[in-house]
Amino acid sequence: MRRSWQCRALLLLFLLCGVITLDSGAGETVPGMPPVVDTRNLYSETGPDKLSPAVSGALPRVYVPNLKSNEVWVIDPATLKVVDRFPVGVNPQHVVPSYDLKTLWVTNNAEGRTDGSLTPIDPSTGKPGQAVAVDDPYNMYFTPDGRSAIVVAEALKRLDFRDPRTMKLQYAIDVPRCAGVNHGDFSIDGRFVIFTCEYVGRLVKIDWMAKKVLGYLRLSKGGIPQDIRVSPEGKTFFVAEMKRGGVYLVDGESFKEVGFIATGVGTHGLYPSRDGTKLYVANRGSSHIGGPPHGKGSVSVIDFATRRIVTTWRIPGGGSPDMGNVSVDGKTLWLSGRYDDVVYAIDTESGRVTTIPVGKEPHGLTVWPQPGRYSLGHTGNMR
Repeated sequence: MRRSWQCRALLLLFLLCGVITLDSGAGETVPGMPPVVDTRNLYSETGPDKLSPAVSGALPRVYVPNLKSNEVWVIDPATLKVVDRFPVGVNPQHVVPSYDLKTLWVTNNAEGRTDGSLTPIDPSTGKPGQAVAVDDPYNMYFTPDGRSAIVVAEALKRLDFRDPRTMKLQYAIDVPRCAGVNHGDFSIDGRFVIFTCEYVGRLVKIDWMAKKVLGYLRLSKGGIPQDIRVSPEGKTFFVAEMKRGGVYLVDGESFKEVGFIATGVGTHGLYPSRDGTKLYVANRGSSHIGGPPHGKGSVSVIDFATRRIVTTWRIPGGGSPDMGNVSVDGKTLWLSGRYDDVVYAIDTESGRVTTIPVGKEPHGLTVWPQPGRYSLGHTGNMR
């Protein structure tokens, strides 16, 4: 009895002194995936002070793919000026950081054609390299172990797993009931990935290691699902949906819808804050695929813990905030203005918007460098 009391007292002393902690240990992951340092916040390693040595030589830049003018424009975030522009493939959709953080890939899906390609950018110079031919690369992700790039071949209803450096095809997973497959995110332990199916109002859950589809989930109101991001504790997937104008909440394990948060017109892009406490939601201003300039564009800020909107920032004069990411220090949210041919730099404290003109239909821009140990793809799903 006395020894038990002494053990409890010693444990309490260690906790008070910070020698040991509870509820924040490294989580188990699939083989080859880095451990989850804090199971309460899977974004813990993407804070402002967590820049990897792999990005030490990268130029601070914002890379903007202009869908209709087949170019990437480059912005210096310090001056808010366009400092470079170069041609890439047909219909550049997203600029995607590689798993090892050493290359930025432009996904040129050549919509309606057969000459899709990936253009590599060297972050240390900001210059493009030789493009690699691949089928319909609308978007791209990476497996949590870093062994494969996942090229999202949207028009083909297929996910192509490729060598992350050479882009040689390894294998493919067909998703026949997922028309418009486009955005995805992984479970906290890396076991499965959920992708959105834009044209049929569904999600698809995939066991990528077993190379099989686990199931499909039709959203209760259907709609046009877009971006998807997992909550900090890894239990809930937030799904942006344009038609209804909000974010569906889906339990990852049971693969069931558990809630909905109305945000604004044309909900599209999702980006966690640097401290992992908030989710920035880009509302594109149009509830349809396509839209006019100067729409009812806005950004909603959701508190992850309470699942409530804490503030909404309107785009002055209207706009179309689409895709992007957060600056290293978390003080600026960078988003493309899809139907206004601009980029927005939004102050995350005040919501003040600075507008920068770019090319025709800017889409999935990325901010580089970004903090984190590795990239799961898209415009910087960092962990």
